[in-house]
Amino acid sequence: MIIKKTSEVPATPVQMDGAKDVNVRVLFGPKDGAPTFAMRIFELAPGGFTPFHEHPFEHEVMILQGDMAVVSHKGQTPVEPGQVLLVMPHEKHQFRNRSWDKPASFLCLVPVAYQK
Repeated sequence: MIIKKTSEVPATPVQMDGAKDVNVRVLFGPKDGAPTFAMRIFELAPGGFTPFHEHPFEHEVMILQGDMAVVSHKGQTPVEPGQVLLVMPHEKHQFRNRSWDKPASFLCLVPVAYQK
């Protein structure tokens, strides 16, 4: 069993085209020997967002804090702390911090094979 404090896991900037002011903490992943899932926390600075993207796998998301919206081909949908989302394979999506003065964050689970 591995036990960690999220605050002790280093945050690294998301280096993808279309991302703005987003850091990720890989809580568990390949470096931990996780066999199936990678667990990450994404932290969005005020006004920050992930790229509008898709991938060949599902992932599960839990909104942790902030005034956020999820963007899909249907437009923007406000989401709040405590809500959970299932993003299906090949579904284009983006997470946006709608606040200009407070951070936002979400927990994200993906197959470990896709966590670099």
